[in-house]
Amino acid sequence: MASAVLVTGSCGLIGSEVTVFFSRLGFKVTGVDNNFRATFFGPEGDTRWSLERIKASCPDYSHVDLDIRDRAGILALIENLRPALIVHTAAQPSHDRAADIPFLDFEVNALGTLNLLEASRQFCRDTPFIHMSTNKVYGDLPNSIPLKEMETRWEYADEKFRNGIPETFSIDQSKHSLFGASKVASDILVQEYGRYFDMPTCCLRGGCLTGPNHSGVELHGFLSYLVRCNLTNREYRVFGYGGKQVRDNIHSEDVARFMYEFYQRPRCAEVYNLGGGKGNSCSILEAFRMIEGLTGKPQRWSYVAQNRAGDHICYYSDLTKMQAHYPGWSISKPLAAIFQEIVEGWSHRVVGETAVHS
Repeated sequence: MASAVLVTGSCGLIGSEVTVFFSRLGFKVTGVDNNFRATFFGPEGDTRWSLERIKASCPDYSHVDLDIRDRAGILALIENLRPALIVHTAAQPSHDRAADIPFLDFEVNALGTLNLLEASRQFCRDTPFIHMSTNKVYGDLPNSIPLKEMETRWEYADEKFRNGIPETFSIDQSKHSLFGASKVASDILVQEYGRYFDMPTCCLRGGCLTGPNHSGVELHGFLSYLVRCNLTNREYRVFGYGGKQVRDNIHSEDVARFMYEFYQRPRCAEVYNLGGGKGNSCSILEAFRMIEGLTGKPQRWSYVAQNRAGDHICYYSDLTKMQAHYPGWSISKPLAAIFQEIVEGWSHRVVGETAVHS
């Protein structure tokens, strides 16, 4: 009998990639998703198209339309399923949006995670629990690192951070945004259930998680939304830092591959900075050039001098710890391939949008 995997947020970018990945490996995947992304971001955040793609790709997929804030529902689901792996990707993912919906943001990100952890402790405490956290748990403290301004990007001037931000970096004494604060709460909960109850848990502090199946919107989904703007002649707004702010980008398939490595050799209460590393980093200005080179279309953009609260000037993940613990894993999708896939993905999905935004 196939092992059961429970994926929350199964219609989102990472959730859908994990669902398809583990299904192809022969696992029976149950997905929990109530399309709350449409509530957070409106019609452009709707993920029903993703659900149809999953159903077409994974015949044995079971879908549960359940809110992770529903404690009784989550307890009953996990008691009945008792999965061999839990991958928790469901979240309110935008630090801008969180300020408008603080209670909902905290309930989804923190309380929802607690519901899942407690259900796991009661009914399958030896099951690996993988939580998609975020690099926003570090707040804006990375901005205190000395930087040097280059022609098209900011770069770390301190040699200690030549490989990026390590997991030992402090999460204290910084501005996180309310989203960052709710994700800190869930991150610490996952660690504490691991340490206190000796459960196999890990937090993956993601940077720019991306890929062709992302429903990118302005408030969440940097590369996906940027490509969408280019292809539909929509103006992209750059918020501060001269457009030289840097992010590392990791393909959702590489995220799923790491989760499988952790499932095979789980550890207790681990934390990993999961991003593309320096090799897959780029600034917004550099992203414009790469996309224009692929589509042949000039990027329309405007500049807003005020940066977003708590936003990182330069951030890329130090992958040293991940690769030391799991030497069989490495980045398989270079930045150029990621851009190509996103362009191809959106090219099939933006029919009709161009006229609206021209």
